[in-house]
Amino acid sequence: MQRRGLLIILSSPSGAGKSTLARRLMAWDPTLKFSVSATTRSPRPGEEEGREYYFKSRAAFQDMVAAEEMLEHAEVFGNLYGTPRGPVEAAMTAGRDTLFDIDWQGGQQIRRSALAKGVGSIFILPPSVAGLEARLRSRAQDSDAVIAGRMAKSRDEISHWAEYDYVIINRDVEAAEAELKTILMAERARADRQPGLNDFVRGLNKEFEER
Repeated sequence: MQRRGLLIILSSPSGAGKSTLARRLMAWDPTLKFSVSATTRSPRPGEEEGREYYFKSRAAFQDMVAAEEMLEHAEVFGNLYGTPRGPVEAAMTAGRDTLFDIDWQGGQQIRRSALAKGVGSIFILPPSVAGLEARLRSRAQDSDAVIAGRMAKSRDEISHWAEYDYVIINRDVEAAEAELKTILMAERARADRQPGLNDFVRGLNKEFEER
């Protein structure tokens, strides 16, 4: 009973742990396809083209938007981010689930798109504001000015939590990971995600009749 692939959206304010949880979920289930976004920001140390992001010039990114090749896109902290449409639709058709590590703006666009029926959305909350800032500083990747900007934006990002199907408070990464796995298994088991159920149940009824 092959089902159509799911779109699993993870969103959170920067530093709340969604990227860590996404990596753990991918390690737990290698069949998940990670949605690689396109961005106009410069690569960080250790990042590779096509692995973390597709790094684009602003002009090339805008050309993709104009050609409707982006499933969603937004400007965040002065850089453009977006999800190429083609790989996502191909994965859905093949029955593969796609995991998105995106902000609320991208999540909102996908939930309003033609692919909305295949979406399961999850928002990750930090345990505290102080803990959120500590995580941002522990990365040692951003300047004080950038961190201040991210913290200023976090309150607005958190205000969108109620738009999501599920919310996880990331007090402990192991517990949050367990919750995430449970959500994924529940989404896969939903009756409307299994197109072959009617035929399967008809087969069971036929067995009853033949007894």
